[in-house]
Amino acid sequence: MISLLKKFFTSSNTTIIIDPMKKFLIVGLGNIGPKYSETRHNIGFKILDALAKEENASFETEKLGDVCQLKIKGKTVFLLKPNTYMNLSGKAIKYWLAKEKIQTENLLVITDDINIDFGTFRLKAKGSAGGHNGLKDTQEKLNSGTYPRFRFGVGSQFSKGRQVDYVLGEWSKEEQHELNFRIPDACNAIKSFVTAGLSQTMNSFNGKLEK
Repeated sequence: MISLLKKFFTSSNTTIIIDPMKKFLIVGLGNIGPKYSETRHNIGFKILDALAKEENASFETEKLGDVCQLKIKGKTVFLLKPNTYMNLSGKAIKYWLAKEKIQTENLLVITDDINIDFGTFRLKAKGSAGGHNGLKDTQEKLNSGTYPRFRFGVGSQFSKGRQVDYVLGEWSKEEQHELNFRIPDACNAIKSFVTAGLSQTMNSFNGKLEK
């Protein structure tokens, strides 16, 4: 384990050992600006906003995105909302992983997914982009599809050829009501990922619609 630790030496010659496994990057994908704030495509932003509020923390605009730093049971957690727009999300993710020296297995990318029923969670350790442009760019920038992702189902209640209009459309009143329950659950899933690990989080949250 010591080989994974990074040493820093202070002016008093005291060695401080920092475990990189205690640092996490949680990324919510979306598009910047009020035009997109209540759209299905921005569920990643919406979940991170809720988590920051729960933890009495706030975002600051930094390079390539809005960033918030939290402490969750001794773990340092960076929340990132890229300002690159959805199709270039990977640029911001790659930058912040490198800047904070965070390992890929401690990255969690949150996206909307039209192939999953509304409100259903699907966390996975790896996978394809599945037609999602944000995940596609992330995979290209990281040169790998092996990184944890959290797909939030938004359903597929659209007619043929109207997919873009659907994901860039705003939530229905019924969906807004259900989000009051599902977003806190999503925040709990993120905390579980940080504290208990991906495998246990998948077992606890995947496919479940509890209130």
